[in-house]
Amino acid sequence: MSTGLYFARAMGRLDRAEIPVFLLAGNHDAASVITRSIPWPPNVRLFSARRPETHLLAELQVAVHGQSFSTPAVTDNLVPSYPAAAEHHFNIGMLHTALAGRKGHADYAPCSLDDLKAKQYDYWALGHVHQHEIVCEAPHVVFPGNIQGRTIRETGPKGAVIVTVEDGQVSSIDRLDLDVIRWLAVDIDCTDVPADSIAERMRSALLEAWQHGGDGLPLVTRLVLTGETDSAGALIDSAADLRDVARAVAASISPNLFIEKVKLLVTKPAAAGEVIVGDDLAALIDRAATDPQLHELLAADLAPFLLAAQSLLPDADEADLRRYAGDGKWDAVIGTAAQALRSRLTKGD
Repeated sequence: MSTGLYFARAMGRLDRAEIPVFLLAGNHDAASVITRSIPWPPNVRLFSARRPETHLLAELQVAVHGQSFSTPAVTDNLVPSYPAAAEHHFNIGMLHTALAGRKGHADYAPCSLDDLKAKQYDYWALGHVHQHEIVCEAPHVVFPGNIQGRTIRETGPKGAVIVTVEDGQVSSIDRLDLDVIRWLAVDIDCTDVPADSIAERMRSALLEAWQHGGDGLPLVTRLVLTGETDSAGALIDSAADLRDVARAVAASISPNLFIEKVKLLVTKPAAAGEVIVGDDLAALIDRAATDPQLHELLAADLAPFLLAAQSLLPDADEADLRRYAGDGKWDAVIGTAAQALRSRLTKGD
């Protein structure tokens, strides 16, 4: 409820400034008790979930059309039932949708660009997709994106758009950054870099990110180590230590620079020579990734952990061991573990 009260106070500020607000519920707040129970100030127009509605701003000759979600998962195309464009008005359509599909977003209220154009509105303000995108300019169809990145999947500036209309035509669309914390993925090429030089590579990359990647905002970074290096196995084997080193480096640069994760995508050069103690052990490691019996053993042994992780841990990222295991990609799990094992067994490493 505290979130709802905060939002109500913000709407009250807009009411006192005589700024109207048009609000429609999407998949997250369709079933929200808070959204339904808060008494909004008179400047807020909340669109019905039963059928599309039109709100008119007569003094500006603006018509705003929209419909809220009635349930968290609306899979019907809502656009055909939207009203026809109001004559002699600038028509704005509001819709929570993924259009024909957007990566990382459920296909709620699916529709096509032609569906939107058929309504002959002047502007479509779309919600649901968290990435800013101008889909079309005739008419303008715009995802402003969300106003605050929530995870490392939502990097870069976040905010709203200010649309300027002159003589019934969109003359400009300007982005307005509103986020107070910035997320950033930082790639570090470790090709041919010895393990004892990685910390300095991290420092250079993090300093560059802090100076140019966050616009002065607190910055949460993910370091992604890539490239081919003889130290790949040793780096993977010391993943926890690398994370601590990265955090120490970030803290020394700024108290507002944080490490979300250190992701290791380094590989060993294909032609790298290595001598592993025991030919039989080397052969076992080579065969492990394609051994179906080992896959079955791992699946059985890790099943309790994966079940617990579903409720206790956030979703795993792509290319993470937990995601591989959850998807049954045991060859990828074993291959990653094998690199670390080889680093321990390889002479002179």
